[in-house]
Parts: sequence; C-alpha cells; structure tokens
Amino acid sequence: MRGSSSVTRRRDASAPIADKWIQKFLTHLATDRGASEYTQRNYKQATEEFFLWHKNERQQPPAWEKLQRDDFRSYLRFLGRQNLGRAAIALRFSALRTFYRFLIRHGEVASSPIKNLSLPKLPKRLPQFLTIQQMRDLLAAPLKPLAAPKRNSAGRPIAASTCYRDVAILETIYSCGLRVSELSGLRGEDIDWSEQLVRVRGKGKKERQLPIGAPALDAIKRYWETLRQPPAPSAPVFLSGKKIPTPVSRVMLARRLKLHLATAGLDPKLTPHKLRHSYATHLLDAGADLRSVQELLGHAHLITTQVYTHVSTERLKQAYAKAHPRA
Repeated sequence: MRGSSSVTRRRDASAPIADKWIQKFLTHLATDRGASEYTQRNYKQATEEFFLWHKNERQQPPAWEKLQRDDFRSYLRFLGRQNLGRAAIALRFSALRTFYRFLIRHGEVASSPIKNLSLPKLPKRLPQFLTIQQMRDLLAAPLKPLAAPKRNSAGRPIAASTCYRDVAILETIYSCGLRVSELSGLRGEDIDWSEQLVRVRGKGKKERQLPIGAPALDAIKRYWETLRQPPAPSAPVFLSGKKIPTPVSRVMLARRLKLHLATAGLDPKLTPHKLRHSYATHLLDAGADLRSVQELLGHAHLITTQVYTHVSTERLKQAYAKAHPRA
C-alpha cells in the first residue's frame, strides 16, 4: 500500500498496535479466511493507519463502538490531503469496512459507521492483457538463454532447471488463469495427470478443480526432469531453488516475469496478474460463457468477471471502426 501518512512513517513498522480487535481481525484473516499475504499486509496497514491517525488527531485510541460517520469523513479528508490516489483511498476503506463486518459478527458493534459513506469515484480502467501471439512470444522467452547461453552477474551459467521451471510456471498460469498465491500453493498431489485437472486453493480457502492443458502438463514434466528428483506429493510444484523445498514467491515470480517480458520485446512493467487477465479475455473471445469463466477464475460475484466482457466489446468496437465503411 503506497502513500502512508506521516503519522505512520514515524512509527517503527515492527511495533504491533496495542488494539485487541485489530489483532483478532488480523489473526482471523490469516487463519479463518486464509487471506493472501498481500491482503493481510494491506488490511494490517489500513487498520493500523486509522488507529494511529485517530490517536494522533483525537489524543486517544479509537473506541470502535463509539465512532460515527463524521469520524470517517474526517479521516477521508485527511487522506485526501496526503495526495493519495483514489484507488489507495478505496483500498483503505475496503479494509475498514471488512474490519467493521468482523466487529459486527463478534458483537462488538451494532452497525458500521462506514456503510454508504461516499468515496471519490474510481476511474474506469479495463484490464490489460496480452494478445495470443504475445503470449506465444512470452512462453518461448525463458528457454532462449539455453539456445544462446549467457552468464548471469555472478558469472555462473543459467541453470536449465530455472529456465524450464519458468516455462512451466507461465504455461500453468495461462492454462488455468491462476492467481500468484494459487500458483505458489500448488502441491504435487494437486495434479490429476490422467484427467488433466488441477486442484486449486483460492481466496478464503475455497477449493476448485480446473482443467489444465497438455502443454502446461508437458512443461511441468520437463521441468521436473531437470531436478534431481521430482517433488514429493506434499511438496510445492514450483520450487524456489533454495535448499529447503519452498515455493516460488510473489517477488521472485515478478522479477523473473519482468526478465522474460523484456526478452520477448514486451512491456516489462506487466504483472503476473495480467496473465490471468489474458486467460479470461482469450476464453471470452473464443466464445466461452461468462458463468463458466466466473467459475474458472474463482470469482465470488459475476460482476467481477463482467469487466472482461468490456474488454472484448471494446475490441469489437475497434474492429468495427476500422473495417466498416459507415462506422
């Protein structure tokens, strides 16, 4: 989360906030909800930032059951003066709304003072995605160092297992439309080779089974063949390369993807999540129905998936404008 206030910056980031409900909420996110590290980090920062703002502004910690809508309006004005973007403000209030739902369920408050609070409207942005040819170029990029060997900054040859692992990762994300956290959570036992299915643990510990294409399965087999031994059923499918068998991290994946995007002549600022956008867009372009894509992506609400129909519709409008003589 960017744009932390000066109140937060003066605090030792390692020092826990002395608020029992914030601590219970963060524990709930990690255990009961199985929230991703990204969500846990952002919600922790959002609730702690508000706590510190209130303590600094009102000279006392917040009493959650006594706060009114005007308190949060004041906080909203404060965030606006910090030159935060609309998305950053929306993310903070999304975390605070979730926190209040948690307080309501535990009987600490009767209702949420944030309910129906008006926030600055977010600009409509369509998801970025790669074309099918761009995806082909990206999928070919990790093996290029093996065809024309290069040496990394430490002077060691690039390991073949790293190259084949990266191919398998990209193939799997694109084949299944996985989130990074879902990819990291894959275990050997989650792959049903004969049925070409993979078991995925999504948000809130919800499991779903997804079809996985033969190219992705073949890429995983080739990657495993470069290892001394394939991962045990309980071990991660994609290893970080460290001595202890740990899964690839979000940071490592982003760094490797940036390298491969540059090799393929694509924008290196694209994130791993854009591969998920590409998966959804290509499915809809090929005629998949929206409900099926919703289930494949693991979206709880159809409206989350509908943004991809706007992408396809926009492309149709562009094609129409170019081709129709009376457009």
